[in-house]
Amino acid sequence: MNTIIVVNNPDEWKFDIPDVEAVSASDYLTESAFSNLKGVRIYNLCRSYRYQSYGYYVSLLAAARGHKPKPSVTTINDMKSPSVIRVVSDDIDKLIQKALAHIQGDKFTLSIYFGRNTAKHYDQLCNHLYKLFEAPFLRAYFVKSDKSWHLQNISPISVNEIPMEHYDFISDTARKYFTGRTISVPKPTQYRFDLAILYNPEDPSAPSDMKAVEQFSRAAESFGISTEIIGKDDYSRIAEFDALFIRETTSVNHHTYRFSRRAEAEGLVVVDDPISILRCTNKVYLNELMGKNKIPVPPTLVIHKGNLRSAPAILSYPIILKQPDSSSSQGVVKVENAQEFKTAIEPLFEKSALVIGQTFMPTEFDWRVGIFDNQPLYVCKYFMASKHWQIIKTDQSTGKRVEGKYETMSVSDAPKNVIGLALRTAKLIGDGLYGVDIKQVGNRLFVIEINDNPSIDGGVEDAILKKDLYLQIMNVFLRRLEKRKGQNVATESADGLPNE
Repeated sequence: MNTIIVVNNPDEWKFDIPDVEAVSASDYLTESAFSNLKGVRIYNLCRSYRYQSYGYYVSLLAAARGHKPKPSVTTINDMKSPSVIRVVSDDIDKLIQKALAHIQGDKFTLSIYFGRNTAKHYDQLCNHLYKLFEAPFLRAYFVKSDKSWHLQNISPISVNEIPMEHYDFISDTARKYFTGRTISVPKPTQYRFDLAILYNPEDPSAPSDMKAVEQFSRAAESFGISTEIIGKDDYSRIAEFDALFIRETTSVNHHTYRFSRRAEAEGLVVVDDPISILRCTNKVYLNELMGKNKIPVPPTLVIHKGNLRSAPAILSYPIILKQPDSSSSQGVVKVENAQEFKTAIEPLFEKSALVIGQTFMPTEFDWRVGIFDNQPLYVCKYFMASKHWQIIKTDQSTGKRVEGKYETMSVSDAPKNVIGLALRTAKLIGDGLYGVDIKQVGNRLFVIEINDNPSIDGGVEDAILKKDLYLQIMNVFLRRLEKRKGQNVATESADGLPNE
C-alpha cells in the first residue's frame, strides 16, 4: 500500500483507483497500523482543514510519521495567508491574464483536480497553482479590477463538494495521476541527506555562477549529501529534502523568501533562513540595528516625508539614496544637488515610506568578508567599476553590467580590524552565511551593509581556498543536519512517534 486517501467518510470516495485505499480520518489518526506504515503518501481530502480539525491533524501527524501529506500543514497555512496569495498572484500574473482574457464579468472560479481542469484551456494555470499549493483538489477564486485579473483566494475542495458532473473527469485524471507517477528510484546508500539548491542560471545578478554551484554539489556529495538544483516552480517539493541552500538573490516580496519560510516550517536546515532574509534585505532595519549596537556606519539618515526638506542639509552633498530592499547596486542613486535629490527620491517614495540617505564616501574599493557559522571564510577587495562610483555599473538602456576588478586574499592576510568588525556585525544577524561590506577611509572603518546571500563565484571568492571553500560551507550543513537528525531521534525515543 503506497497511497492512502484520507476522507471523513470512506463512502464519499467514489473512485476505484488501483493500489489506492480510502480510509477515514478517524482510523488514520487513531489506529496504530497506520502510524507504523513506511513509505506511503497521504492525500488529505477531509471536509475541513481549520486549526485542530480532523483534516488539520491528518496532515500534521502524517508529517510526523514521514508520510508526505498533501496538502502539508504549511500549504494549508499558505492558503490562508493573504500576503502569500498576493505574491503568488504577482508571480504568475502573465499566466493568469492569458488564461482568463476571454472571461466576461469580474469574478471567476477555477476547480483544479490534480493540477488539471475539465477545460483543457486552463491546464497550464492549474498546473502552476497545483505546484505552488499541492493539494489534490483546489478551488481558485479570481477577481477583475483595473482591467486585470488577480488571484483573490485559493482553498482545498473536500470530496463531498465535487459536482456530480465532474466525477468521470476526476476518475480518469486520478487514475492517470496515480498510475502514471514517476517511479521513485532509491538514492545511493552512501547519501545520508538530500540538499536542494535553489538557483536560477538565467539571473545575471545571481550570487553564484554555475561553476560555483557545481562545486557546492561536489563538496556536498563528498560528505554523503546528495544535491539537486531546483527552481521557483519546485515550491511544492521542499518537504522532499533535508536541507535548502538558496543561491538566488533574496527578497522578502519574492519566491526566495517563501521557499525559505516553508523550508524552515518543514524542519529543513535552510540557508538563507527567513530571519536573515528579513533582516539583511532591509536597510532601514540594518541602520537601526547597527546604530543600537554602536557599529560604525557612514553618516546616515532615514528619510521620510517629515524630514524631507532638512535631509540634504543634515547629510550634505553628494548623497547616496537607497531603496530599503535594494541589492546588487540596483535601487541605489547618487545625487549631487537639490534638483537631482528631488528627481531621485520621488520614485523611491512610491515604493517605500522610508528611504535611506547616506553621505557619499568615495573609496577605491570596498572590503567584503564572507562569514558562515560565525567564522570568516574569505576576504575580497571589490574595486569600483571604471569611471563609476559603484562596484557594478549597469547600462540603463541595455541592462549590460560592468564590474570592477577584485582581489581575493586569505583571512590570515586580511587586516585584523576588518575581520573583527565584520564578525561583530554578522553576529547581530545570526549564524548564517553573510557578506559584510566595509569601507575604509584612512584608518577608519565603516560598515556599509550585511548581505544574507553573498557572492561566491568560481574563480573569485574561491581564488584562495578553491575547493576547500565549498567543503567548509558544506561541512557546516553536515553538522547541522546531523544535529537535527540527533534531535529528531531523541524526540522519537521520548514520544514514540517518528519525526522524519
